Amino acid sequence: MSLLKVEEDAKRAFEVLIKGGIGILPMDVGYSLIGGSIKSLKEIFSTKKRSKSKLNAMLGNTNLHRELHKVSQRGSEIIDAICNEYDLPLGVIAPCNNEHPLFNSINKEVYSLSTLNDTLLMLMNAGRFHKEITELSYKEGHLLFGSSANISLTGTKFCIEDMQPEILEIADIIIDYGLMKYNLYGQSSTLLNVETLEVFRVGVCYENIADILHKHFAIKLPIRK
Repeated sequence: MSLLKVEEDAKRAFEVLIKGGIGILPMDVGYSLIGGSIKSLKEIFSTKKRSKSKLNAMLGNTNLHRELHKVSQRGSEIIDAICNEYDLPLGVIAPCNNEHPLFNSINKEVYSLSTLNDTLLMLMNAGRFHKEITELSYKEGHLLFGSSANISLTGTKFCIEDMQPEILEIADIIIDYGLMKYNLYGQSSTLLNVETLEVFRVGVCYENIADILHKHFAIKLPIRK
């Protein structure tokens, strides 16, 4: 018997998001507030009390990465090693193709809130639900963006019960899968620019990621402080 209806839940959530709604969705790296329109993303920003300097992350997978990111062979190999060979989550930062037709699903304001100097942050390989909803996003050509389901600077939330009431109130759909996988880290995904190798956040599985880069690419990342 399957306890989780992942495919069904992803379809329900996606239908809400493409109609302009907001979802609290389960990712292995913590629950996320996700939207697919400028209205929903502005409400997320406002409710989270998020600084204007903070950008949205896009929900991504291998297909979306290959379509939208512009990376070197080394950058591509780094992503493949971390996300596919070692099956770890990663917030991938890389230059993007701002003229790609997939960006037609969002307006220019969403793009400006989600990119910096035409670099795009894409959350990859963040669990079963993430996999299902990003496949829908790619198949239907509708990009999804968001950030952690919390008031800014209050820490990633790994279960629904820990979320602030304001966050719960703006959600049009909540998918509750209990305590998320990487809760012991107390942080969301590691954010890495795969071209410059700049670490923007030390997060989930950072030591594993650093070991992979050192072992297979002779790259040394900073030690977690």
